[in-house]
Amino acid sequence: MHKVRIYAHFLSHVYKDREGIGRYKLKGLYTAHTGMVNEMKRLDILANNLANADTTAYKKEGTTSRTFADEMSLRIKDSSNMGIPKKLGDITYGVHLGQVYTDYSTGNFKVTDNTTDFAIEGNGFFAVAFTDKQGNTSVKYTRDGAFTVNKEGYLVTKDGDYVLNATGAMNGDPGQNNYIRLDPNAAITVNKLGYVMQNNQIVGTIGMVDVDNYDYLEKYGENLYNLLPGGNRIATDANIEQGTLETSNVNVVNEMVNMITIQRAYEAGQKVITSIDGTLDRAVNNVGKV
Repeated sequence: MHKVRIYAHFLSHVYKDREGIGRYKLKGLYTAHTGMVNEMKRLDILANNLANADTTAYKKEGTTSRTFADEMSLRIKDSSNMGIPKKLGDITYGVHLGQVYTDYSTGNFKVTDNTTDFAIEGNGFFAVAFTDKQGNTSVKYTRDGAFTVNKEGYLVTKDGDYVLNATGAMNGDPGQNNYIRLDPNAAITVNKLGYVMQNNQIVGTIGMVDVDNYDYLEKYGENLYNLLPGGNRIATDANIEQGTLETSNVNVVNEMVNMITIQRAYEAGQKVITSIDGTLDRAVNNVGKV
């Protein structure tokens, strides 16, 4: 930034008869720099998508870009204008990351034939009682149905969090009375509505809920979600597929193409900065000759 200010001071003299040239040179520096920073942030998000391409039910993230607000550009200490600041026009400082959003489209289904693997066909989420490192328990939502039965007979996630029944899911209640307890030695059958059958009896119901506005969902980790204040749980007409898992919705080929595009945009920004830097260096070196 200090170097840019020095250039600006010299350019106010070197280009006093061609005021627009200096202004556009400096504008180009800012635009190229912010563009490169924006591409770096986009690349970080894209890399995270690729890293989770094999994560069960992972939902990829995307980005939008926004321009900075225009600022008025003034030419100061100009003897040709009796020392009065002269407006040169508006200048924008390029682009910045506008929004990081989640694509909730459904991934492909993969048959595992594991009786405690489940996929949701339609819109909705499983609800789990998540306990953090401080021992606080809250309800989180996920589409990752890679469950198992623990030693106590409870249906849990691969991380050991308890899967909630229909009552716990709809009420957002992570209490133990809403856990699903099974007989580890008996066969498990789950129908499309989530009813769990063992020994020809219904022993529980796997809870599924949807959210009225996905803008109120906040990612927690890779495939868990928090429901933010303002969002509401609603009933879902989705079905459960037993012995099946939902894969991530990341298209590796598309993400690789996007990565190449980002790299080329970043390299273009580098070339712009190098070109402008060379022009400004020549301007500074020639100040004494003017």
